[in-house]
Amino acid sequence: MAGGGRRRELHHQLTTQETSMPQNPQIHLVSRPTGEPTADNFNLLTMDTPPLQDRQVLVKHEYMSLDPYMRGRMNDGKSYTAPQALNAVMVAGTVGEVVESRHPQFAVGDKVVGMGGWQTYSVVDADVPAMLRKVDTTHVPISHFLGAVGMPGVTAWHGLVRIINPKAGQTMTVSAASGAVGSAFGALAKARGCRVVGFAGGKDKCDYVVKELGFDACIDYKEHSDYLSLSKALKDACPDGIDGHFENVGGMVLDAVMLRMNQFGSIAVCGMIAGYNGKPIPMTNPSLILMSRLKVQGFIVSEHPADWPEALKELGAMVGSGKFKPRETVAHGLANAPEAFFGLLKGKNFGKQVVKL
Repeated sequence: MAGGGRRRELHHQLTTQETSMPQNPQIHLVSRPTGEPTADNFNLLTMDTPPLQDRQVLVKHEYMSLDPYMRGRMNDGKSYTAPQALNAVMVAGTVGEVVESRHPQFAVGDKVVGMGGWQTYSVVDADVPAMLRKVDTTHVPISHFLGAVGMPGVTAWHGLVRIINPKAGQTMTVSAASGAVGSAFGALAKARGCRVVGFAGGKDKCDYVVKELGFDACIDYKEHSDYLSLSKALKDACPDGIDGHFENVGGMVLDAVMLRMNQFGSIAVCGMIAGYNGKPIPMTNPSLILMSRLKVQGFIVSEHPADWPEALKELGAMVGSGKFKPRETVAHGLANAPEAFFGLLKGKNFGKQVVKL
């Protein structure tokens, strides 16, 4: 019996070791882009996953998030966080399943969300705060925890609730309205009784924003060559002016919005995708900030962890009940992540961009 027990123990140890060392395809950033990123900035390689240490968890990723902030991380310059390291796995949010655990709070089969990066597996130190979070996929598809019920959704919630603080009947606008953040912003603002107008590129996206997301209007910025033309269209869509604006893009859109902001309005600045490839983004009429007594506030959602539980509860309820039906663009396979990322930066995605691994 003792010998049999010892053989079973050895078999268990070997099985554990084998399952904790799968081959792990991953994508590294190998050079910093100048202007638009290209395939040459990335390298796809396969590495061994190290055996788990105590209180670590091995996660197999099902989906990986692609987000505009990643372009900023590729630059080696002053920013709100350290740049993406070269010759290391690209940063990214991920959702997946625990396939091995040496931590008492996580079991094999748990569905989890974390920052696993551009790779198939990740080894997570589960004691580090906010590194790994269990999610309930009963009513919400797991991929939505990277979008509407994840970081983009919380980003929209914080900008709307904490910075703009809208009142029913007010007019809200948002750029990149068909994307993950913009669509969540619209759903949250409509739930608070606001009139919501979006900006998007192309008729198909504007139709989606109005007909499926329930915005009151959407302006196709591609139909306008300058901010004055765009502002005229905005005047027609927002006859009572704009009380709150959520900015993802910058440039011409922001200039047009500034001309239509009501006095004491608020602008939450989340992103400046128009300048992510190194182009400067001048503001045409900054004096309007003073003349209209505007509040213009930038923010980084990861710096507000106290907001996440409340925001995720509201967003999860909206998605789970069908009141908010977010859309996704899905790329298939890790090797296709760079090309999908390039498309994201050019606005080719419809809704949240994810990669199915």
